Amino acid sequence: MFTGIITDIGEIVALEDHGSAKRVTIACSYPADTMTVGASMAVAGICFTMTSLALRPGGDTLFTVDASSETIGRTTLGGWRVGDKLNLERALRIGDELGGHIVSGHVDGVVTILDRRDQDGTAQFNFRASKDLARFIAQKGSLALDGTSLTVNRIEGQDFGVMMIPHTLCVTTWGAAKAGDAINIEIDTMARYAARLADVGAERWSDRGQG
Repeated sequence: MFTGIITDIGEIVALEDHGSAKRVTIACSYPADTMTVGASMAVAGICFTMTSLALRPGGDTLFTVDASSETIGRTTLGGWRVGDKLNLERALRIGDELGGHIVSGHVDGVVTILDRRDQDGTAQFNFRASKDLARFIAQKGSLALDGTSLTVNRIEGQDFGVMMIPHTLCVTTWGAAKAGDAINIEIDTMARYAARLADVGAERWSDRGQG
C-alpha cells in the first residue's frame, strides 16, 4: 500500500524486452542499504516488485522491475523511454504518516492532459477520462495521478481538473507535465466500492420489479 506522497523522482536508464514483458532499470536517490529485493515500489503510480539492486558510479541506486503485458497494456509503460523521469514512492510502513490517501498501486487506466494553466506558481491541470472511469470521479474526491495523491476540484462529464501547489510541482514530475501527456490514474478505493454497492442496489430493485 502507498499514500500518494511522492518521495523521489527516478530516471529510466535501461529498458529490455522479454517477449511480451519488459524489464525496466531505474536510478533513484534512495540509499541502497535501506532497500530490499522483493519489496514494493510505486513507479508512476504502478506497484512493482523490485527484482534487483545495484549502485551506479556517482552514488545513485539502481533497481529493476518487471512488467507483464497486462501492466503494459493498462498503463503508460508502453510509451516509456530511457531518460524519462518517474514519480517514486516506497511502500507504506506501519507507523508512517498517512499524508495523502490509501493508494494500492493498481492503475485503472490512462487519462490525457487537456491543458495546463499556470498562475502565481500554481498549476491547474484539466484531464479527460474514459466514460468507464469518469463515473468514479467526484468533486473534492481523491485520485492518484502518476502516483500523486490529488483532490478533484472540477468535474464535468468526462473532464475533470486538479490544482497543484508549487511544492508538488517542484518535488514530482508534474513540473514538466504538459497538454497531450498520458497519465496513469488510480480511482479512490472508496469510490469504487460505493459505485459497486449502488450497482448491486439497482440490480436488486430491478429483480424485485420483475417478480
